[in-house]
Amino acid sequence: MGGVVPYMSGRVLITGGAGFIGSHLVDELLQGGYEVRVLDNLLAQVHGPADRPPAYLSPEAEFIKGDVRDSDVVRRALEGVRAVFHLAAAVGVGQSMYEMQHYTSVNALGTAVLLESLIDRPVEKLIVASSMSIYGEGLYQDACGRLLHEARRSGEQLRSGQWELQDDQGRGLEPVPTDESKRPDLWSIYALGKYDQEQMALMIGRTYGFDVTALRFFNVFGPRQALSNPYTGVLAIFASRLLNGKPPLIFEDGLQRRDFVSVHDVARAARLALEEPLAADQVLNIGSGRSYTVRAVAEKMAQVLDRPIAPVIAGKYRTGDVRHCFADISKAKALLGYEPQTYLEDGLTELADWLSGQIAIDRVDQAALELERRGLTL
Repeated sequence: MGGVVPYMSGRVLITGGAGFIGSHLVDELLQGGYEVRVLDNLLAQVHGPADRPPAYLSPEAEFIKGDVRDSDVVRRALEGVRAVFHLAAAVGVGQSMYEMQHYTSVNALGTAVLLESLIDRPVEKLIVASSMSIYGEGLYQDACGRLLHEARRSGEQLRSGQWELQDDQGRGLEPVPTDESKRPDLWSIYALGKYDQEQMALMIGRTYGFDVTALRFFNVFGPRQALSNPYTGVLAIFASRLLNGKPPLIFEDGLQRRDFVSVHDVARAARLALEEPLAADQVLNIGSGRSYTVRAVAEKMAQVLDRPIAPVIAGKYRTGDVRHCFADISKAKALLGYEPQTYLEDGLTELADWLSGQIAIDRVDQAALELERRGLTL
């Protein structure tokens, strides 16, 4: 405790602070000398049926159980607060396509309730968690070197198992790091909701005069992921399968590329966004700046867990999935001084150590069947 805080001190509220990213942010802020208050509804899909804060949540943080859509609870949580991290959200691309009311209510309405409360109880800064999902496909470059902001694959192409993106002449497009200038291309209710969250927050911040920063997280991984939630991060899903002696299930051919960023780096980036005045009114990518194929990551996960089980390559397309998307993090480096410190190999070793003491209930097969039943896979 007692760290040097260059921009702000005092009490900070984290909505969704009992979750995977939120709990690590709690630790980061406590170590930096902040007082931390957590608002979380302890959703059973994420936290299980116990209905109490998880053991990993620091007891030094004040905890309020409540829903971000409850204006009375939100107003109480904001008392004496100087800054807010808004992490509370319903998470999951596939599930969002058939639980539209729930996702829209939590993500859009919940954010609106928080923002209305901030008009009456203003804070100095709001940092809102956004997502790489708002980009749709990442940036691509054609044979002439032109950047393409809205590249897509047709249904006919996907049904025939032609996974890579092509131009009108059938030539392959090259994926390149995606920066914040890439135009949003919203493919799921989840992506739409995250875009709503960040844009609503930025708009209200400008109108009422408080600083807002939106952080677009890429594929976050690390200890404390919800292993029994089949709509959580892909590494947690792979781990759940492997710990139950089952092969990871991979859509398409497994060669799609993603940016996997350690939760420790994400928590540090969030603190930097709080402390850096230049982050005000900005949207920033938070990733590792590296990319890996999903198949390679599944194989690495099996290796560190000492579970030599090859993944199953489904050869199917799942609605809302993109082929390639990985981060250009140069803006976060320039404005925040953000530098990733934990890369995939070291992060997987830490994750494996944590997993050795965990019990994972594998619900992936049920989730896959639900998507298929609803026509959300090709």
